[in-house]
Amino acid sequence: MAASEYSLRRALVEKQSSIESQGNAVRALKASNAVKADVDEAIEKLNALKLEKSSIEKQLQAAVSGNPDGSVNKEAFRQAVVNTLERRLFFIPSFKIYRGVAGLYDYGPPGCAVKSNVLAFWRQHFVLEENMLEVDCPCVTPEVVLKASGHVDKFTDLMVKDEKTGTCYRADHLLKDFCNEKIQKDLSISAEKAAELKHVLAVLDDLSAEELGAKIKEYGITAPDTKNPLSDPYPFNLMFQTSIGPSGLSPGYMRPETAQGIFVNFKDLYYYNGNKLPFAAAQIGQAFRNEISPRQGLLRVREFTLAEIEHFVDPEDKSHPKYSEVADLEFLMFPREQQVSGQSAKKIRLGEAVSKGIVNNETLGYFIGRVYLFLTHLGIDKDRLRFRQHLANEMAHYAADCWDAEIESSYGWIECVGIADRSAYDLRAHTDKSGVPLVAHEKFSEPKEVEKLVIAPVKKELGLSFKGNQKKVVEALEAMNEKEALDMKSSLETKGEVEFYVCTLGENVTIKKSMVSISKEKKKEHQRTFTPSVIEPSFGIGRIIYCLYEHSFYMRSSKAGDEQQNVFRFPPLVAPIKCTVFPLVQNQQYEDVAKIISKSLTAAGISHKIDITGTSIGKRYARTDELGVPFAITVDSTSSVTIRERDSKDQIRVNVEEAASVVKSVTDGHTTWADAWANFPHHSSGSVED
Repeated sequence: MAASEYSLRRALVEKQSSIESQGNAVRALKASNAVKADVDEAIEKLNALKLEKSSIEKQLQAAVSGNPDGSVNKEAFRQAVVNTLERRLFFIPSFKIYRGVAGLYDYGPPGCAVKSNVLAFWRQHFVLEENMLEVDCPCVTPEVVLKASGHVDKFTDLMVKDEKTGTCYRADHLLKDFCNEKIQKDLSISAEKAAELKHVLAVLDDLSAEELGAKIKEYGITAPDTKNPLSDPYPFNLMFQTSIGPSGLSPGYMRPETAQGIFVNFKDLYYYNGNKLPFAAAQIGQAFRNEISPRQGLLRVREFTLAEIEHFVDPEDKSHPKYSEVADLEFLMFPREQQVSGQSAKKIRLGEAVSKGIVNNETLGYFIGRVYLFLTHLGIDKDRLRFRQHLANEMAHYAADCWDAEIESSYGWIECVGIADRSAYDLRAHTDKSGVPLVAHEKFSEPKEVEKLVIAPVKKELGLSFKGNQKKVVEALEAMNEKEALDMKSSLETKGEVEFYVCTLGENVTIKKSMVSISKEKKKEHQRTFTPSVIEPSFGIGRIIYCLYEHSFYMRSSKAGDEQQNVFRFPPLVAPIKCTVFPLVQNQQYEDVAKIISKSLTAAGISHKIDITGTSIGKRYARTDELGVPFAITVDSTSSVTIRERDSKDQIRVNVEEAASVVKSVTDGHTTWADAWANFPHHSSGSVED
C-alpha cells in the first residue's frame, strides 16, 4: 500500500480516538456542571478535531479514488458514455425485446463502422506491414485439439453458488469486489487491515479453490442479491460445448481463442513461406467464453472478436531486423519488480528495457512497440496506456515472458492486448497429440558435429510407479532443459533418487536411477531440426473499442451555456462517418450541390451522410458531433462551401469542386487540419451553431 494512504489511515484512526476522548471530556464537564466557558472551550476543541478528521477523510478518499478532489465521479462519466452509445446505436443489448441475455451485445450501424475501421487499420499496421500470412479457421473446434492445448482440462474459473437459489457467481470477483469496496468506501478500517486487503487483491489470481473459499468465509461474503450463504468454490469450464454431426459421438467446443487454428496449420504455413523462419500468421475471428457472471458491460462478454498473431521464430535467435524502428519509443512500463515493491508504472525507453533484460528479447520488444503505436494511432491516450509485465504467479510454466497492454478506463486498468513469448509449448503439445512433427529445419553448409542431450525415460519403470500419471511424468522429464537434466543426472549418480516437480500434477515425485537415462552423445548432422518459439500478440478488439469510446468522449457547453453537448473526438482513422453534407437551408439549388459533393465523396471512398432535413444547422452539427464525425460540409452557395472541423469548430471556405479532395486528404492522413486551415480562407460562423 502507498505510504501516503497508510499514514492517512493511521492518522484517521488516531484522530477518531482523539474525538472520542474529547467527547468524553465534554460529557464529563456537562455532568459536573462545569462553568460555561470551560464547556464551550471543550466543545470548540471537539469541533476542531472533527474538522481535522473531515480533512483527513477527504485526503484519504482522494488517495483511494484516484481523483485529486476526492470525488468519485467515474460511475457518472461511464453512465454518460454508455447512455450516448446506446442512444446513438453504437451498441444494443442482444435480444432486447426478449429482455436480453447477459454478456451478449449487438453492434449498431456506427459501432459496426468503428469496428470495421479498427480492424482495417489492424490489418494495415500488422498484416501488411509485417507480410503476415492471414488465415480464417472455423469457430467449432474438435475436442482433441483443445485437449492437446490444455483448454479442456484447465480453461476454468472458480465458481460459487447461492445455496438457496442456485444463482452462480465467479468467486474471485466476489472477493475482489469486497476488498475494493472496503478499501475505497470504508475509511474507518485500519491501515493494517487495508494493507491486508490490498495484499489479497495482489495475490488473487494465485489463490487455490480452498484459499479462495477460506477468504470468502473469513470476510463473511454472501450472495450479492439475496445475502444467502455461498457454496465452496469449484472449477467451471468456460468453453461452450457442442457436438459435430448428428450422432453426438464427435464432441467439440466453440473456440475460446483463435490461436489453435494457426498452430495446427503450422506445417502448411511453413511450407507456404518457403520453409523459412521467422514468419507470422494472423487471424481475426469470433471467440466464445461462457462467462459465469458477465459484468463491466462491453468489457466482459460471452462472444467477442479477437485479432491474434503467432510469430514463429528460432528459439536460439530472437533478434528482429526492424527492432531499431521502435527501440527509441518511450512509454509507461510496469515491470514485475515495480509491482512487487509497491511502486507505480514509469516511462522507460523500450531499447533500455530490452538491453537490461526487463523485456526478454528483441522480437517481444518489437511487438510491444508496434502495439503501442497501433493503440495510440487509434486514439488511445498515451498517458492512460501502460505495459504491465506478468508476475511470477500469473505466468504459464512454459512462457519466457509476458506483458499486457492495459488501458485505464472508468473500470480501472483493463487488459486489452496480451504480448507473450509462449516458447515452443503449443507446437510441441500438438506434435505430441497428433503425431505430426510441427518443426522447422536449419540446413548447414557443412555437416556439423554436435553434442546432443538425450533424455530417455524408462516407461515400464515409470508405469509401475506412477500408473495413470506415467504420461505426465514422461512429458515433464522430456521437457527438461539441459541444466535441469544434468543436475538430475548428477543427483541420480550420487544419491540414486531425486525429487522432481511435475507441473501438470502440481506436486513433487521421486525419480529413481532406473526410471530415466540421461546422456550426451556426439553425432554429425546435416541440418538442425527444432520446434520454433512463438511470440503471440493477442488483441481483444471489443475491449480496445470500448476504451477508445471512453478516451474519445467529452462534454462541452453550448454557446448559450444552457446545455451540455456530447462529443466523440474520434480520429478520422476510426470515425464511423468521416464527413456530413448539409444544405444550410432547404433550397433545391443547395440540395443539388450537396448531391454533387456526395457523389464526389463516394467516388473518393469517403464514408459520409447527407442531411437535407430542415433542422437548424446548429442541431445538425450537434447530432454529428455526438457520432464523432470529424468534418461537416455546409452548402451555403452554389460555388463554394464551408468545411467545419468537429473539435475546434473552425471553418474554412473551399470551392465545390475541391471539397471532396480536401476532406479525403485530411482523413487519409496525407495532410492535417492545420494544413487546410493555413491554405484556405477562414469562415466565421457567428452564432449560427446555436
